[in-house]
Amino acid sequence: MLKWLLTLVIALLLLGVLSPWLRKLGFGRLPGDIDIQRNGRRYSFPVGSTVMLSLLASLIYWMLR
Repeated sequence: MLKWLLTLVIALLLLGVLSPWLRKLGFGRLPGDIDIQRNGRRYSFPVGSTVMLSLLASLIYWMLR
């Protein structure tokens, strides 16, 4: 359980740090992604991109199995 939690924290930190470069590649700008700007702050909820990445990871896992 601790390994999964540590992996999740590291993945979230990497996504946070790499998000400016990922936005240039299209991550966070797909249909279904929510982007809100209020009071000079930007809140991004990349729902569509997350689903796409999950499907891609599942496909890779299925092919390697």
